[in-house]
Amino acid sequence: MARVTRRLIDFWLMTQPSALTARGLTRDFRGFRAVDAVDLSVAAGSVHALVGPNGAGKTTLFNLLTGFLAPTAGRIEVAGRDVTGLPPERVARLGVARSFQITSLFGQLTATEHVELALQSDGWKFWRSVKLLRRHTARAHELLDLVGLSASRDSKADSLAYGQKRALELALALALEPTVLLLDEPTAGMGLEDVDRTVALIGSVREGRTVVMVEHNMNVVAALADRVTVLQAGRVLAEGSYADVRADERVITAYLGSSAHAGH
Repeated sequence: MARVTRRLIDFWLMTQPSALTARGLTRDFRGFRAVDAVDLSVAAGSVHALVGPNGAGKTTLFNLLTGFLAPTAGRIEVAGRDVTGLPPERVARLGVARSFQITSLFGQLTATEHVELALQSDGWKFWRSVKLLRRHTARAHELLDLVGLSASRDSKADSLAYGQKRALELALALALEPTVLLLDEPTAGMGLEDVDRTVALIGSVREGRTVVMVEHNMNVVAALADRVTVLQAGRVLAEGSYADVRADERVITAYLGSSAHAGH
């Protein structure tokens, strides 16, 4: 039964248009090649995980896809549109939003105020009047409810637990109404309870969206990812379903380790 389900998912992925594409993507840093001719195709509506050992190039690739770094060579497309070299704000306007591995919140602002600011179409402008900000309060509350922060709407960011801060960061990304959501290690530093909550949260917000995530926790990858790309030394080592890559001897040697091969 599992094999039949996997075949159906694979067929569905093959028939979907690509939401995010990279061709020959390369990035050099003073003679060091961090990303080396990477090809990537993320099917619309899928969850696509990028995994690999430390130094594999995951974060650099992530930054290239979102415009925070310009490629040395190669091409990036969002829904067929060339976005190569565009700055992050222009990539974001095309429906691509990202979260960061390290949260960067304003400690004295409440959760609601954070989301109200993010909902402004022209960005984070602190000189906007309170009256204009309050136009977004209802939608801000909807997004906070969606990420499980309804009870913390009026709490200042400094008072939120780590898992709650990551949930707030996700609400900020969702405020941009993205069609492609990129998550940089969404469960990093979390305890088991927060990890489980975050997996459920990502599973709920993926509806109608494409999700690309960098993630070290392979249980999270197994639970969420339709497709997995494994990177090593800046290159694509393997790609396929989680079941496929966990059984690939090259991946086991490079990253997962023999215990993962026998495990989840």
